[in-house]
Amino acid sequence: METLNKKALAETLAETIGITKKDATTAVETVFAEVTKTLADGGKVDISGFGKFEVVERAARQGVNPATGEKLTIAASKAPKFKASKALKEAVK
Repeated sequence: METLNKKALAETLAETIGITKKDATTAVETVFAEVTKTLADGGKVDISGFGKFEVVERAARQGVNPATGEKLTIAASKAPKFKASKALKEAVK
């Protein structure tokens, strides 16, 4: 099983469309930067055939320190969420 990282993605992009690895790296980094910026600004990212990224808000809640058993409050937070498209789900099956 292989792990795909930014470097490997850029190399594949460079080979596939015939551009330099430097240009491909810039393209990949630009895409990820735009996704990050859009989510940070509260927007949604919808990539047809792949999936949707959005930010969800998590309410404050009670938790327990497993080492001491002490109750504590976990602060409210925001977290990115990804929902795979039907096409991606079918491809993975």
